[in-house]
Amino acid sequence: MKKFKKQELSQHSGKNGTKPYIAYNGKVYDVSNSFFWKIGKHQVLHQAGEDLTEALQEAPHGADLLERVPIIGVILKSE
Repeated sequence: MKKFKKQELSQHSGKNGTKPYIAYNGKVYDVSNSFFWKIGKHQVLHQAGEDLTEALQEAPHGADLLERVPIIGVILKSE
């Protein structure tokens, strides 16, 4: 499994032809096949290429929705 630094994750914002990836609880997800992330944004509130662990705590849905998208890596903790 690929290990992502936060800076590497930020390069996957869904802009300029990059695939949109998000992180949650230490895992990196490829959300490129999700209709809700097609342009790298979700509900105008969240941007791909970021760790959304805290943001998901306030979402109207649970983390169980992430079971539908592939885990492609892990996010490295800041040093």
